[in-house]
Amino acid sequence: MSKYINSIITGTGSYIPEKVVTNDEFIKQDFFEKDEIKIDSPGEVIISKFSDITGIFERRWAKPEQNNSDLAYEAAKIAIENAGIDPETIDQIIVAHNFGDVNINTVQSDAVPSLASRVKHKLGIKNTACVPYDVLFGCPGWIQGMIQADSYIRSGLAKKCLVIGSETLSRVVDIYDRDMMIFSDGAGAVILEGVESDEKSGILASSMMSHTIEEVDYLYMGKSNAPKSSDQIRYIKMHGRKIYEYSLSHVPAAMKASMDKTDIPITEVKKVLIHQANEKMDAAIIQRFYKLYGMRADIEKVMPMNINTLGNNSVATVPTLYDMILKGVLPGHSIKKNDILVFASVGAGMNINSIVYKQ
Repeated sequence: MSKYINSIITGTGSYIPEKVVTNDEFIKQDFFEKDEIKIDSPGEVIISKFSDITGIFERRWAKPEQNNSDLAYEAAKIAIENAGIDPETIDQIIVAHNFGDVNINTVQSDAVPSLASRVKHKLGIKNTACVPYDVLFGCPGWIQGMIQADSYIRSGLAKKCLVIGSETLSRVVDIYDRDMMIFSDGAGAVILEGVESDEKSGILASSMMSHTIEEVDYLYMGKSNAPKSSDQIRYIKMHGRKIYEYSLSHVPAAMKASMDKTDIPITEVKKVLIHQANEKMDAAIIQRFYKLYGMRADIEKVMPMNINTLGNNSVATVPTLYDMILKGVLPGHSIKKNDILVFASVGAGMNINSIVYKQ
């Protein structure tokens, strides 16, 4: 008799919007500080500093006729096909996002019905035992959805879960705030299945952490930076320096907490798939993570990145990155059977989570 019920990723999919928005498109944009004072630096200087700090040179935005649930559906279709399963056998559809569907030229969030329900509808799933629901957990939402799906699978309450991270942040950015250049759109999805085995594999361990005292509004919704803008319309905002310092202080410990639940040495970790928020910040987080074990990371080898061309699409960054590596479209990186991976993310809340995964 098999000893373990493992939560295994059996299919992956991602949807990358076709519209490419380069940094050069913002050279003539007027930017203002939060106090509505115009930033007088030339556009070329603003863009150069931005790319140096974040590593972002371009991002993808959804077409006007596309909405968040559309992106989620496209990624889900690919993951289902990749897994080779009948959609009617899916027990749960979990969609991680932050703003629901936001119609073009509006900033009003629409999450009724849930995006998961909309995805189930678009997939044409008739099975009433297939339960769709959303997860709102900031950028770590997809990893949180995976942790929840794993719990249901291990408890015997589910066998197959479709876990999606999807976002259209281009719909909620303030064009007068230079931070808007960080955000992008996209969707990633996986099929997570319970598989009996004599050996442990798949999700081996996880950890979660949340700080909500001083840190709760490091990412928030606020009025436009433009002078005389309405305080009735709000956009995604952030305290970038505070997020940077918070992440470096706490994310490495959360990653170590998941690793320490296993008997796997840090030297066995092949890849760390971290939320694509800021290239320099992510590299610093991973170095601090390895430093907790008295080691130094080979960043180019262990830390795959797609933020340079895709930007920060929130909950979609980790599953999209994973899918791209598996399908050989991220140069210089590959994942093989039995490789040990660490998934990690940090975001609004402030929330952090991490998963140790054996391929």
